[in-house]
Amino acid sequence: MATLLYNNLPARRSARPFNTVFNELLRETLPAAIEPATSFVPSTDVLESKDGYELVLVVPGVAKDSLSLDVEEGKLTIKGERKAPVAAEGDDTIARFRRVETSYGTFTRSFRLPDTVNAKAIVADLADGLLRVQLPFDTDKVTKHHIEVR
Repeated sequence: MATLLYNNLPARRSARPFNTVFNELLRETLPAAIEPATSFVPSTDVLESKDGYELVLVVPGVAKDSLSLDVEEGKLTIKGERKAPVAAEGDDTIARFRRVETSYGTFTRSFRLPDTVNAKAIVADLADGLLRVQLPFDTDKVTKHHIEVR
C-alpha cells in the first residue's frame, strides 16, 4: 500500500524576492560610470503598413529643437542631443554624478530609404519621448503592378 505524505508547514521563503537579490548582486559586480557618456544610440522600431513605413525612436529627454532630420541621396539622417542634468542655478554646492545609468550626449541614426518612399512627404512628430517618423509610399512608384493581358 502506498503512503501519502502531506506537509502542512508553510514554505520557507526569504524576506526579499529572488529578483531583488539577483539585481543587487549584478549591480555590485557591474562597473558604474561616474561621468555621462558623450553619445548614445536610441532604440528604433520600424513598422510597415499599407500606406508606408514608420520609424519610432525612443528619445526621452530630447528637446524638439535639438532634433534634425535630413534626406539626401536616398538616406534619412536623424541627429539629436540629450543634455545631462546640471546643478540648479543659485546652488552653491558642486553637483557631481555618483552613478550614471542614463545615456546622454549626441546621437546620429541613418536609414537607407527604399525607392518607393516619397521623401518630400516625410513627417516627424515628437511626443512622450517617442519620435515618430512617417515615411509614406510614393504612389507613382508602386512595388507591384498588375498588367492585364488583352
